[in-house]
Amino acid sequence: MAHITFIHGIGNKAAPEQLLREWRGVLADHGLDLAARGVSSSMVYWADLLYASPVPETLYERAAQLESAEQVGDAGIPDIGLRWVVEAQGAEAELIRGMAEAIGFEELSSDGPVGAEAPPAGETGPAMAPEGLGFERVPLPGWVKRRLMKILLRDVHHYLFDAAFSPRPGETNHIRQTIRRRVVEALTDAAAREGPHVVVSHSMGTVIIYDCLKRVADCPAVDGLMTIGSPLGLDDVQDQLRPEWSRDDGFPSARLRSGWVNVFDRLDPVAAFDTGLANDFRHDGVAVVDDLHEPNWGRWRHGIDKYLAGEQLRDRLRGLLEAGP
Repeated sequence: MAHITFIHGIGNKAAPEQLLREWRGVLADHGLDLAARGVSSSMVYWADLLYASPVPETLYERAAQLESAEQVGDAGIPDIGLRWVVEAQGAEAELIRGMAEAIGFEELSSDGPVGAEAPPAGETGPAMAPEGLGFERVPLPGWVKRRLMKILLRDVHHYLFDAAFSPRPGETNHIRQTIRRRVVEALTDAAAREGPHVVVSHSMGTVIIYDCLKRVADCPAVDGLMTIGSPLGLDDVQDQLRPEWSRDDGFPSARLRSGWVNVFDRLDPVAAFDTGLANDFRHDGVAVVDDLHEPNWGRWRHGIDKYLAGEQLRDRLRGLLEAGP
C-alpha cells in the first residue's frame, strides 16, 4: 500500500487530524481519492511549535478570508513581532538581511503592528503582467504581503538556526531539532509500510524535508518527493544548506530513490522569487527536478487548497505513487 507523508507550510493551522483530513479531502474532491486507491497518509505537524493553539476555521474558510483580505480585519494572518531580529548576529543577521532584500521586505527597522489599509489604486482587480508573460497579476493587499513576509522570514530563520521558541508559557522548543525529530519519526513509520512512500510538502515544509533528506544522517529514504510553493530557490536559503548543498550536487540522491516534482504558480508570493528548482538542485551537474507550473486563481495563490486542486499536480502525484523505487 502506498503512503504519503504531508508536511505543511507557514502560518498557523487547524489541529493535525483536521488538517490531514482537509488535504486528503481536497484531493478527493478533485478526482484523486486516496482512500479509494488504498493510499494511507500522515501529516508532519509543526505549527504548534510557533503558535499557542490551532485555528478553528477550515482550510476553505481560511482561503476565503485571504481572497477578500482587504475587507477582513486580520485575514487570519497574525502580525508577529520582529524583536528577535535585533538579537541576530553574524550568519543569522546576514540571512535576515539577504532574505528581506530578496523578498522585498523593507520594514526590519520597525516592530510596530502591520494593520489593514485601503487597497492602493490598481490593487482592486486583475492587471496584466509585463509584456511577454502570459498570466495575470492579481496582487495581494500590501499589508497582507508584509505580514506574510514577516512569517516567512521568521519561520526560515528559526528553523535554519534552530532558534529556541516558547509558544506557550512554560514550554520552549528548539525549532529545527524538534521538527527534524518529527520528520524522522514520520518517515521511519512510513518506511515500515509496503508500497512506494512519497513526501508532499508545501511552503516552508519544502525547506524542512530537503534539509532532512540531504543533511540528517538518520533520515530514512523516500521513493518520491513533491515540493509545492517552495522558497528553496532563494539564494540565502541555499547558502544555509551548505556544505551538503551545492548547485551541481543539490539533489538528495542518497535518500531520494526516484523523482522530485516541484510545483509552483508564478504569482505565488512565496515561490515567485525563484520558481524553478531544476537549475539549483542538480544531480552530478544534470538537471533532474521536474519543475511544473500549475496556475492557480484569485488573489491568494499560495494556498495548498488551490495547488492540490490542480489537474497537473494530481497527475504528477499519481505518477510518483505508481513509480515506486
